[in-house]
Amino acid sequence: MMPSGTMRFCDAGRFVHMRVTAMRIRTANNNDIPRIMEICGEARDIMRADGNMTQWTGGYPSEDVIRTDIDSSAGFVIEVGERIEGYFAFISGVEPTYLEIDGSGWIDDINPYCTIHRLASTKTSNGIARACFEWCWGRCSNLRIDTHEDNRIMRHCIESFGFSYCGVIHLRNGDPRLAYQKLHGRQ
Repeated sequence: MMPSGTMRFCDAGRFVHMRVTAMRIRTANNNDIPRIMEICGEARDIMRADGNMTQWTGGYPSEDVIRTDIDSSAGFVIEVGERIEGYFAFISGVEPTYLEIDGSGWIDDINPYCTIHRLASTKTSNGIARACFEWCWGRCSNLRIDTHEDNRIMRHCIESFGFSYCGVIHLRNGDPRLAYQKLHGRQ
């Protein structure tokens, strides 16, 4: 659980103070699916408003994708106070779309890793990506994540947390994604 109180953080190059409500990350369950789908819809709206018109199209992520995350114990929600404000999948093991990468390649392509997928938050929430990254980082010393080239907000969050750009991977449908990795001992 992240503490309540006042935090000082950098936002668009300037420091701001903000009242922070306690965040808690827990395993998602089937009762959370309606709220998770709302959050994914809001995240999609955020992408569109920022000019990212082609990521998360065609109903992705679907309820079936979220249910698969939950059934495999990989789906997590981030609660702010008593309300779910974020969602992500945290998956340990080989990600098939990461087997081939164009560019400089993975920093470490030998040791086991964990992957963050489907990170989403509401339009009014703050700090969800950082909370997700910190929680995952505390559980895995070799993290990978990918995002769409047009997802400027997520790219900023990923790079601000110290992930290194490694190249381009391709989804099963062939769409390219920018791939990142963060290792303990390499900040």
